Amino acid sequence: MNQNNKSIQLQPGLSVEVIKKISELKNEPEWMLNIRLAAYEKFNLLKNPTSWGPDLSFIDFDKYIYYASSLGENYYKNSWDEIPDEIKTTFEKLKVPEHEAKYFSGVNSQYDSETIYHKLKTELDDKHVIFTNIETAIKEYPELVKKYFGKLVPFSDNKYAALNTAVWSGGSFIYVPKNVKLDKPLQAYFRINTKSVGQFERTLIIVDDGAYLHYNEGCTAPIYDKNNLHAAVVEVFVGKNAHCRYSTIQNWSDNVLNLVTKRSIVDTNGIMEWIDGNLGSKLNMKYPATILKGDNSIGKCISIAVAHKDVVQDAGAKMIHIGRNTRSQIISKSIAHNGGNATYRGLVKIAKTAINSKADVTCDTLLLDKFSKSDTFPTEEIYNKHSSLKHEAKVTDLDQKRLFYLQSKGIDPITAKQLLVLGFIQPFSNELPLEYVVELNRLLKLDINK
Repeated sequence: MNQNNKSIQLQPGLSVEVIKKISELKNEPEWMLNIRLAAYEKFNLLKNPTSWGPDLSFIDFDKYIYYASSLGENYYKNSWDEIPDEIKTTFEKLKVPEHEAKYFSGVNSQYDSETIYHKLKTELDDKHVIFTNIETAIKEYPELVKKYFGKLVPFSDNKYAALNTAVWSGGSFIYVPKNVKLDKPLQAYFRINTKSVGQFERTLIIVDDGAYLHYNEGCTAPIYDKNNLHAAVVEVFVGKNAHCRYSTIQNWSDNVLNLVTKRSIVDTNGIMEWIDGNLGSKLNMKYPATILKGDNSIGKCISIAVAHKDVVQDAGAKMIHIGRNTRSQIISKSIAHNGGNATYRGLVKIAKTAINSKADVTCDTLLLDKFSKSDTFPTEEIYNKHSSLKHEAKVTDLDQKRLFYLQSKGIDPITAKQLLVLGFIQPFSNELPLEYVVELNRLLKLDINK
């Protein structure tokens, strides 16, 4: 273990000793260590997925660092002034303080393996809203964590869920009590800042009956000559008549392997919305899933994926209908340019019990050159005769007539192309707050000009 002043960085490689050290650094109860060790045992038995997603056989798990903290273990501040200048500058570039003041009810910021800053507005404390990091939740709300942790994404689910459960560090814990509706979003930022480090945050969200939550998540990393591994797990529980919106714009650098398991379960009359933006990363493998367990529950996933040279975007969504009269909608927008590879992979399953249910899937891909690639791999299963599913898929290139029209009005070719791309993703950007649309447009312009 390397330790300089307060900084801590474990040596690369994965073992029982590494897992015990992570647990020791976090001063965890024995029951969580036991979960970690059982997950590690399962991780060693599970193979890389072969029937779902891209080839991951090239990953050498012994090359990654499974815990790194620039400020030591359990470094956790409620005042922005207490954050060291170097790290503060990094998050100020992401506009964390500005967004906190203007738009959010609470902010949670993670730097490599540890949460380094957290702030919750007093009025939410008064409403008994819990918004903290997962380590604090284990100590202060153990029974609540035990009730939900790993119940929706067990470590046996897949190899990367097992990996996350074994070495998780950081991530958000949110509990919104019954009938509490938050007017402003809660926000988390995840930053990978160390070469070859893995980030394995664990997010657990419970939106109780009649409650409403909008949760925003942002992800970034600098460019290194070696890959970083990001394998997160997200579990979202939506109660009766509750509503959760989970918005993500990830802007990983092209050396990040982003392998994420996100899953929600929705009770009667509940609503779950995933707004999922994917820019960058060497390989992105993410399919937010919604289990519509309760009658009249609704699931929605609107996503964009942008792939340029040496980037593989393998993304989509999963909708599982169990309750009667359930509704789901998947809108997938993919953009590939400069030889990028953008793939939609999705699952819609309407169970025998899901009478009178409806599913709607729309997959649109925009190819900006003849070198880029797009594939669509839908899996759709209906097990009763009283439900319906509609699927539309379309692959197009830039509309030359529209491009010519814009240029005839004095718009230069690069700006004209950008405008057409922004118009293509409008169904996604319409779901974002205005300040996020501005940032998304800026990032997209930078990406398509690579």
